[in-house]
Amino acid sequence: MKHLRILSLLLIAAALCPAQMTPSEKVQDFSQMAATYAMNYGPLQWKRDAVNFDLLNIGDWLTKAMNTQDDLDFYELCVSYVASLNDAHDVFLLPSDFQAYLGFDVDIYDGKTIIEYIDRRLLPTRDFPFQVGDELVSLDSVSTQDLIQQLTKYSIAGNPLSTSRFAASYITFRAQEIMPHAHMIPALSTVVINRQSGGAQSFSIPWLKVGTPLTIVGPVLPPFSNSAARASASATSHDYMQPLNRLQNLRIRDHKLVLGFGELKPVFTLPGNFVLRMGSSIFDSFYTGTYQAQGLTIGYIRIPSFDSFFASGDFQTEIDYMQKNTDGLIVDIMRNPGGSGCLAEDLLSRIMPNQFQTLGFEIRATRQWVADFQQALQDAKAAGAPAPIVKQYEKLLQQVTAAFLTPSGRTPPLPICGTSLDVVSAMDKNGQVIAYSKPVMLLADELSASAADFFAAVFQDNQRGPIFGMRTMGAGGNVQQFNVSTYSEGQATLTESLMHRKNPISTPEYPTAFYVENIGVRPEIKQDYMTVDNLLNHGATFVQSFTDAMVMIINGATVGQVGNLPPIENRLVQ
Repeated sequence: MKHLRILSLLLIAAALCPAQMTPSEKVQDFSQMAATYAMNYGPLQWKRDAVNFDLLNIGDWLTKAMNTQDDLDFYELCVSYVASLNDAHDVFLLPSDFQAYLGFDVDIYDGKTIIEYIDRRLLPTRDFPFQVGDELVSLDSVSTQDLIQQLTKYSIAGNPLSTSRFAASYITFRAQEIMPHAHMIPALSTVVINRQSGGAQSFSIPWLKVGTPLTIVGPVLPPFSNSAARASASATSHDYMQPLNRLQNLRIRDHKLVLGFGELKPVFTLPGNFVLRMGSSIFDSFYTGTYQAQGLTIGYIRIPSFDSFFASGDFQTEIDYMQKNTDGLIVDIMRNPGGSGCLAEDLLSRIMPNQFQTLGFEIRATRQWVADFQQALQDAKAAGAPAPIVKQYEKLLQQVTAAFLTPSGRTPPLPICGTSLDVVSAMDKNGQVIAYSKPVMLLADELSASAADFFAAVFQDNQRGPIFGMRTMGAGGNVQQFNVSTYSEGQATLTESLMHRKNPISTPEYPTAFYVENIGVRPEIKQDYMTVDNLLNHGATFVQSFTDAMVMIINGATVGQVGNLPPIENRLVQ
């Protein structure tokens, strides 16, 4: 009887203390994730060359997986593996909805962590009198510099500057979907803020927490495992456009606490004489208008993202107006998270008055790509798809099949929006070119990502005009989400291809290459928006600077005369 009581107590204790994943289950799940990358990751060779990371070398990783102390530590290891790719598109995702917010946002201005937004519903001025423009010095006795370093692996964005800015945003916002230990925060945190009005001041601020923290996965196989869901989805999908849509998906995940990221309105305020045309409604595709400067009429179009093909008609309407009523046009893709590569190419055709060369995509050939293109070609023919779609699938299938039989397994650069890398300008029904033909300048920054990288690269490769701003993010391929583990139910986004430019690019940081990945697109006129001055004056200094540059370009000045050229080694190799 005594032994039965002891056994009963042990069983009760086991029920009260749920078991963690076993070491063998961790090894199995990590191996499954690594195998998904090994089979599908497009920039595999580039990452070996550029960032010195070989994703196929997982021996030490498996040992670490086996020795992790608990399920959350295992998730941290998975995050670290994906972060080692230094890829803006690639993120390991946990099955959790827990989030926490401290009530204000920060970003990096002039190299400091500066408050740029305060939710006064959560932090009323009478209790929390700090202001936008004040510097966050520390959180719970940890300096912001150290916090940014700690949060870097959750915010990898290819470009170090982009990564640091995303990491800074996570100081006051935690999401367990990407941070396994996000829930391990106090009810109140102590922040030290260096106020513009003088001196450092300490505040205790409560975290606003929503969702259910994930604390354990356990050793039991989920009743609806990811592998089963994946098999079911693939078995029932017969849309012939799916492989093309997948290849054309050029978008990073949202970072909602970065001011203006993907937003319709620009992050800066345009001049007082700016006349708004489009952008007063949240349903508008673009933010557009005109303003006067030094006797010239300058047009402005902001493209917040490349998410909807319904935008093409609106864009052309604005281009028609700008062609008739402006002396030059500024196109703004700052803080643009990307979207459809083909929408980006379509909009480019409306500001390129001559035939131009688009970017090709180097595809990592796999059995799955071969099978997908074969099936899509059959389905397209059966459905009576337009001839260009059928021809495109025939070419893709031919090239991917040939690459699959080679040691490198990589295709030559292939068009993703048609059958040729040569693209004609937009035309009306009578065959007349309707693209904007006057001077154009492009605004871009380190948060211009994916399809925005694509847009900037094509714009620069074809010498349509100068790029004003900062180096783009360098998110250089299409992205797809995969279920990458069974027991832990983890998912990951994964880059499958590489954008391929017209000319090779030489930079101090990376090997000379045709790629956009990591390298980004470097501006001809370098100008950083991220200064405290611009934050406090709503970008007036930045706006005046790009306006002056645009006036000079309209008046026939060369980029060299405008000034602020990047070092020669950052430019195209001829």
